[in-house]
Amino acid sequence: MSATVYKLIHLVGIFAVLIAVGGICFHAAVGGAKSNEKHRLATLLHGVGLFLVLLGGFGMLAKLSISVASGWVLVKLAIWIAIGALVAIPYRKPDQAINVAMLTLLLAIVAGVLALYKPF
Repeated sequence: MSATVYKLIHLVGIFAVLIAVGGICFHAAVGGAKSNEKHRLATLLHGVGLFLVLLGGFGMLAKLSISVASGWVLVKLAIWIAIGALVAIPYRKPDQAINVAMLTLLLAIVAGVLALYKPF
């Protein structure tokens, strides 16, 4: 596959993760229960999205011959691990759900800036 296809996979994964985290956060913020059947769909979307983010990202790195040990790559990987873990917070602390959604958005923006500028 070409680097462009991997970029598309990466972007689809990013969109899926952000939609899932947003949905989970806002559902928890308005008092929704984890037992709701739609919660399972959102967590599935989150997991598949994270997989696509990693698949597309590492595929692009391989196609473009960029080292995985580059500083910006490692920081992006840490950001996506954090976003993967943040989804556990909203139902445990519904009063923090909106903050989790905003933090997820901020982290995604930082990851995007790192990808664009590759500062280190």
